[in-house]
Amino acid sequence: MKLLKILVVMAGAGMIAGTASAQESGTLKKIKETGVITLGVRDSSDPFSYLDDKQSYQGYSIDICMKVVGQVRNSLGMSELKVKMNPVTSATRIPLMANGTIDLECGSTTNNMERQKQVAFAPTTFVTANRILSKKSANIKALADLKGKSVVSTSGTANLKQLTTLNADQNLGINILTAKDHAEAFLMVETGRAVAWVMDDILLASHAAKSKNPADYEVSKEALSVEPYGIMMRKDDPAFKKAVDTAVANLMRSGDINQIYNKWFMQPIPPKGITLNVPMSDQLKAVIAKPTDSGEPSAYAAVPEAQKAVLKKSKK
Repeated sequence: MKLLKILVVMAGAGMIAGTASAQESGTLKKIKETGVITLGVRDSSDPFSYLDDKQSYQGYSIDICMKVVGQVRNSLGMSELKVKMNPVTSATRIPLMANGTIDLECGSTTNNMERQKQVAFAPTTFVTANRILSKKSANIKALADLKGKSVVSTSGTANLKQLTTLNADQNLGINILTAKDHAEAFLMVETGRAVAWVMDDILLASHAAKSKNPADYEVSKEALSVEPYGIMMRKDDPAFKKAVDTAVANLMRSGDINQIYNKWFMQPIPPKGITLNVPMSDQLKAVIAKPTDSGEPSAYAAVPEAQKAVLKKSKK
């Protein structure tokens, strides 16, 4: 009988150890063993993730990621956890996530169904739309006004893919140019190499606001798509995803997300002290009330006709 009890206790201990091991598998195990978590960050995705005048990475997404880091550290029982910032671009962020270079991507990445085949996302932390930025003098109001003109979008983005599809389907004859990052894309419009930049409206507004002559630019009222942003992580790592999802949900439940939002969208931000003055949208308020990691744009807002056409074609 005593031997049986000992075996039962040993088996129970083995199950507990096995459960703990499973909970710390993959990314969590890597973080605990190395004492380092690596964040993928952006140089010019203001105000989400960017370099300030002191060459320090900061922004709305980075603040959220740092809250996640703190909760991951606590859940692993670690007294210290080193945070490494690793620059990524729109084109490199997914490959660097897949090969293990970065653990969390803290930028301005759209969560969509196509990307969910390659990576996973935490609950949505911002909802934006794909629009057109141009100089007011160009009189660009809608997609049709870009016919036959040179237009830029950032390499590796869903925006570029959508623009390419719409250009072909509607026979617009647009000369599509690609930029390595958002800063270069805006510069191409500023210097006249492109008549317009197609990108998420919050990024367009941010770059116009910090330019030499903000009043020279306008963003189209016409939306080409709905774009929910989420912190990106590796696919097929349920333990890590659960830890990240819980941290983001706690941030929303506690109301701390509101303070972070106000800091970056309603108050002066470095390096120029510009206030974007972008109140929280009803779509984001709904996500905060009921967190979701859905990659379907219809889960957030009415889907523009241009996006419907692209989605319909992608499902064929």
